[in-house]
Amino acid sequence: MNDFAVFAPALWTAVFCLLLAAGLLTRLWLAGRQMRHVAQHRAAVPAPFAERIGLAAHQKAADYTIAKTRLGLIETSFGAALLVGWTLLGGLNALNQGLLAWFGPGLLQQVALLAAFTALGALLELPLSWYRTFVLEQRHGFNRMTPRLWLSDGLKGAAVGAVIGLPVVALLLWLMQAAGPLWWLWAWGLWMAFNLLLLVLYPSLIAPLFNRFEPLQDPALKTRIEALLARCGFQAKGLFVMDGSKRSAHANAYFTGFGPAKRVVFFDTLLQQLAPGELDAVLAHELGHFKRRHILKRIALMALLSLGALALLGWLVQQVWFYTGLGVTPNLMQPNGALALILFLLVTPLVGFFASPWMSALSRRQEFEADAFAVAHADPRDLASALLKLYKDNASTLTPDPLYVRFYYSHPPAGERLARLGA
Repeated sequence: MNDFAVFAPALWTAVFCLLLAAGLLTRLWLAGRQMRHVAQHRAAVPAPFAERIGLAAHQKAADYTIAKTRLGLIETSFGAALLVGWTLLGGLNALNQGLLAWFGPGLLQQVALLAAFTALGALLELPLSWYRTFVLEQRHGFNRMTPRLWLSDGLKGAAVGAVIGLPVVALLLWLMQAAGPLWWLWAWGLWMAFNLLLLVLYPSLIAPLFNRFEPLQDPALKTRIEALLARCGFQAKGLFVMDGSKRSAHANAYFTGFGPAKRVVFFDTLLQQLAPGELDAVLAHELGHFKRRHILKRIALMALLSLGALALLGWLVQQVWFYTGLGVTPNLMQPNGALALILFLLVTPLVGFFASPWMSALSRRQEFEADAFAVAHADPRDLASALLKLYKDNASTLTPDPLYVRFYYSHPPAGERLARLGA
């Protein structure tokens, strides 16, 4: 045995601990900055917004932002503790050994390991999910879910995940065993095909399990929107209104689907809050994402990142130190695909966190591009007015910490965005 094989597990454990500590401390520091910055600017509405946003609405947004960030601190700390529990404290190893004793080695045991890991993780996170919905969102006037609906959503999500996910997982694990050294290339093809299929099937088969979608009934509004779509050279399968109000007071509009399955969806809360011209502007912004090929660019980026990740996993699955350095004993003379996949999914976010500023900057740039498209096809005053209403009604703070924005914000903060519009 060479020197590297002896020291590799300890070295990998040290790298893992360093990444975990650095990420956790950075997250806590950024959250602290955000809460202090928002609290310091709570007493007065920023001058550019003083005529449109009242002090009470500004303070509500500040309090909501601070409360969400504080809960985020708890979730971050809990997630770090859970990660250590699964890895260095032996949780995943114990689960694997228990399922080996029950099922014996083989594909069934590996599928059961992934299913059990996913189910246990979801159960452990339930209390925080409950608190976010029925305490934080309720306290700030956004929650409209009942406990029964919350439970129903969870059970439906688990059922859909099992029906769709388990066959894909089983096929992936089979490929890891049967497709040879380049299994990861076949797995990448499977992953991309699965995601593209979901884009087609989600609007008509999956989303209606959770929400009611009805064709847009307002004739005047429908005519306006169809005229906008025609001006922009966009074809959609239909215009729909979603009953988002039964879960939340937050408002939104989005496109869903891919190719001929594209459809335009408005939250019913959005139709209640915005005037027709403002709806035109918001829809034009969403159209901008399609016309600037942001969706295709994101799919291409996902394809490249997933290909690189699977190639790396294809190498790591053969390295004993990758398992032992994270508190897991690999199966001797048996497949370790499920173990390797779970460990990889646990470790990847530690590295990915430090790419957050780049990914967030890319997303914000695309939002500016979509705004520019909207300005070219709708009244910029309507877009500015709509954005202000949405910032206000969703209690989005007008004074986020600039560094926090650079790390986390996928959309530009209100000040930057409206300044680009000249509003």
